[in-house]
Amino acid sequence: MESALPVAEFQKIKLRPVPKVKRRAPPPPVSHRLKQKNTSATTKTTTLTTPAKLYGKDLSEYDDVDVESLLAQLSAEEITILAKEVDPDDNFLPPDQRCSYECTKDATGPLNRKQLIEHINKQAIETPDQPEFEPFVQGKVRGKKWVPPPRDARDIEAEEQIAIDLGEEYEHALNDATQEEIIDLAAILGFHSMMNQDQYHASLLNKGQPVGMGWDGITKSTQQKLFPMDPPNSTDVEESIKRVKDDDSKLIDLNLNNIKNISDEKLEQLFAALPQNEHLEVLSLTNVGLTDKTALLLAEAIEKSKTLRVLNVETNFISPPVIVRLVQALLKCRTIEEFRASNQRSAVLGNKIEMEITDLVEKNSSLLRLGLHLEFNDARHRVAAHLQRNIDRIRVKRLNQRK
Repeated sequence: MESALPVAEFQKIKLRPVPKVKRRAPPPPVSHRLKQKNTSATTKTTTLTTPAKLYGKDLSEYDDVDVESLLAQLSAEEITILAKEVDPDDNFLPPDQRCSYECTKDATGPLNRKQLIEHINKQAIETPDQPEFEPFVQGKVRGKKWVPPPRDARDIEAEEQIAIDLGEEYEHALNDATQEEIIDLAAILGFHSMMNQDQYHASLLNKGQPVGMGWDGITKSTQQKLFPMDPPNSTDVEESIKRVKDDDSKLIDLNLNNIKNISDEKLEQLFAALPQNEHLEVLSLTNVGLTDKTALLLAEAIEKSKTLRVLNVETNFISPPVIVRLVQALLKCRTIEEFRASNQRSAVLGNKIEMEITDLVEKNSSLLRLGLHLEFNDARHRVAAHLQRNIDRIRVKRLNQRK
């Protein structure tokens, strides 16, 4: 053993902590084991163990050993060998101190990730492929072919017992049936897992099965149908307002949807002419930029209207209180049967506004359809129940008139 290093030189050596290893106790001597007692039924073994020892000493005697003094007596080469033999499981140590691999090369410079990736790709391309020991032959199976294990005889017997006797008539019909007829029968019975989507829809619509698609057919994505863009609304706003003022008998449906350049002045002229008109029944003002100012004028015109049945003001900038004002105007106008005002500036009306709308709708006996998104279940159910009562009442009235 070499002499101990000086303290200054020993401190320069980079040491790794030695983990505490639970040593397994050596087996007890044979003399301490009792012979097995064999009986006709069981075999019982009793073993007496002695305290674990290491190099002839008990493990407890090594607790007071000074590890640092022992390490101080080792040379640098011996410490390196000891460090390679021990792999400490300590997450607080850097990775280079937890593995036995040591890179003896000097650093060539700072890490350049781009150059490293280019070097790796270059080496991967330049490295020749290792030749195969056996040339590839198409269709030839290499190695052993997997053979499924034999099934249990009890499972086979159970499947045979589950077989259903359909009778000679049904078995004869199924044996002579074509594949398309069996697919149609599966679709009628609701066996969705036995067919793909195209086969199922073709059976329901009675269009005939797709060509070349049997039980093993795979549904492919169908080509989307391209429809031409809807042409812009070509309605002449000034001409329509003039016809409303003149009470044109042929103007029953006025559609001004998606016309963006309607000014507030033109809308005011249109709403001012509505009360005097006695032929207009449908008025659509979707996505025309209605604001609260013009919507209040529309509410006043609705109260005086005599023939308007359908009013659509969806996709505009009307606030919830003004929507309540429009629903309130429907009480005075007993001719409107359908009112739509969804998709406004405020997506959520609120509980208070919805309850006010519900109370106003329940007082209206002529309204049959309401196009509003109500968030709360109470308001939605009450409105739906009241509209259904209005529809039933009108239907009963028509039946009585026919009699």
